[in-house]
Amino acid sequence: MANNTKTLVVPQARAALEQMKYEVAQELGIQLPQDGYYGNMTTRDMGSIGGSITRRLIQMAEQQLSGRK
Repeated sequence: MANNTKTLVVPQARAALEQMKYEVAQELGIQLPQDGYYGNMTTRDMGSIGGSITRRLIQMAEQQLSGRK
């Protein structure tokens, strides 16, 4: 059975991920709602933000791994 919970492996990372979300949105020129309700956001905008965050996280992991070789 699949585990569909969105628990973070490192709970302290939540604040860093939230900060990254706002940074990426600003870089892409996407205005995030101040009230935290994303229901009015387009799927395209949210996908752009999520994709950029994923690319950044992969890049960070690759840099860390290459430094350990």
